[in-house]
Amino acid sequence: MLNTKAIDQAESRFAAARAVERHLHRHGAGLCNLLDVINDPNGLAAFYNLHDAINAPLPDTDAIEAALKDICRVLADQPPSSLDQLGVDWCLPVSDMTRWHGARASELLARFSGTECDPVTPCFAGVLPSALKRAPV
Repeated sequence: MLNTKAIDQAESRFAAARAVERHLHRHGAGLCNLLDVINDPNGLAAFYNLHDAINAPLPDTDAIEAALKDICRVLADQPPSSLDQLGVDWCLPVSDMTRWHGARASELLARFSGTECDPVTPCFAGVLPSALKRAPV
């Protein structure tokens, strides 16, 4: 009998990669600009790795997932005071941009594990520094 579980998982990961590709076509320039303003070399490297993995003839879903995790980590590691100062320096809403792109990246990352985000526990809770994790209510 044919085991379709592995096929379904591969299809799901490929669908997640396509969602990332669509997102990058619409919002990739904004994410790249944000990572440039944050000036974290790991963030830009992760973005370029994500771009390369998406544009491969057959998208590498493991590389895409790893790059999204790195981007989530870079965005989550930014101290609010630093984001506020960058916002003043660049005349941009850097804090808002970081939250928006972080939320979108975490939603896309959740598609690779087959889970859905819930409003209480962010999908990227595994990549947040422990100091920023929400205490149970």
